[in-house]
Amino acid sequence: MKAHDGMYIDGAWRPAAGTDTIEVVNPVDEQVVGRVPAGTAQDVDAAVRAARAALPAWAATPPAERAARLAALRDVLGARKDEIAETVTAELGSPLAFSQAVHAGVPVLVAGSYAELAATHAFEQKVGNSVVHQEPVGVVGAITPWNYPLHQIVAKVAPALAAGCTIVLKPAEDTPLTAQLFAEAVAEAGVPAGVFNLVTGLGPVAGQALAEHPDVDLVSFTGSTAVGRRIGAAAGAAVKRVALELGGKSANVILPSADLAKAVNVGVANVMSNSGQTCSAWTRMLVHDSRYEEAVELAAAAAVKYGDRIGPVVNAKQQARVRSYIEKGVAEGARLVVGGPEAPRAQGYFVSPTVFADVEPGMTIAQEEIFGPVLSILRYQDEEDAVRIANGTVYGLAGAVWAGDEAEAVAFARRLDTGQVDINGGRFNPLAPFGGYKQSGVGRELGTHGLSEYLQTKSFQF
Repeated sequence: MKAHDGMYIDGAWRPAAGTDTIEVVNPVDEQVVGRVPAGTAQDVDAAVRAARAALPAWAATPPAERAARLAALRDVLGARKDEIAETVTAELGSPLAFSQAVHAGVPVLVAGSYAELAATHAFEQKVGNSVVHQEPVGVVGAITPWNYPLHQIVAKVAPALAAGCTIVLKPAEDTPLTAQLFAEAVAEAGVPAGVFNLVTGLGPVAGQALAEHPDVDLVSFTGSTAVGRRIGAAAGAAVKRVALELGGKSANVILPSADLAKAVNVGVANVMSNSGQTCSAWTRMLVHDSRYEEAVELAAAAAVKYGDRIGPVVNAKQQARVRSYIEKGVAEGARLVVGGPEAPRAQGYFVSPTVFADVEPGMTIAQEEIFGPVLSILRYQDEEDAVRIANGTVYGLAGAVWAGDEAEAVAFARRLDTGQVDINGGRFNPLAPFGGYKQSGVGRELGTHGLSEYLQTKSFQF
């Protein structure tokens, strides 16, 4: 695993404008595994200028050729899956098996889906006496998080490439090595110089410079709602388009007719996966009063099984944040069933898998995104009560509904103020739109809806 000491701009690795660097730390043993340049506004400007210069030719490239480059990118990512998984494990701390299956595996599916969409999407269609034409929005500033470092990159870059946009990527400072591997894959796939550019750096410096750059036409950001608000405000001042995938506090609603054991076990696995660092995790489990204590016992047993099987959280700051939420849950009167704030290991940024019962809807741990392996179990009395609790946060990103009858689950899901709902443990679909209601964001990723974020529309009347 070799870190590049420059930025990938205009098809080549170029020296950074400054001399500051960022240390990449393995969350398992707290050892430095690499260093990358801390980009400046000057680096961002160079990358944006390269993207702007490459835009006319790439936008004019036939969709079939763009599809071919994406197919090549899919194949390169697939061929380098082991290297990608090892890199994600080194800088995120994810267990290797999870890195192989999810962190390295899912991006191959997503890249492939956009290779197909680029080849089949109707960029023009006849509507009455008009022809409606879709064209690339322009230069995209993509700012990605650390929790799914490659998936979040591919979910932005692949549709942007399919649309004919050019891109400047600013990845999270905790996981830049994965982004550098992606830049290598882009070059190997034959994507023309300047179409994709990478600037590593800190959010308040490189990220802000990218979001505010006057030659960036769209900012696609995934991260906290607080930062999303600032990006949205800056984009609004410039009348610039944004796509914001932000926080979540998703409800896992288990109706009385559901297979309780399956619903609880899958729900706990959902929360604990990736050490709880998933914006769409079902961190609130809603159970009918008649089955509540049984569900608590099942959840406790399921969480105990994770023990040392889950990895650490990403850094010391995140570890302290998650532990503070656990302490707040205890202080506000929730019943600590499993886990707790004490670090389970002397080394590494580990947090114990934690389950709270007797959680009231207004408690902090039921309202705020914790981003760690912490589950809150809430009690409801009837369906109206469950709907009220499930919809009772500022977020609306994802969720789940379990019932003995699928139609019953779907009927309940229709009442949820959220962008995506899994029915009885529904499987991930790379073609389904992903994104939220309320303060969970603006816009959608994945599938045709994700492609549309990077297109603008004009019509010709005849």
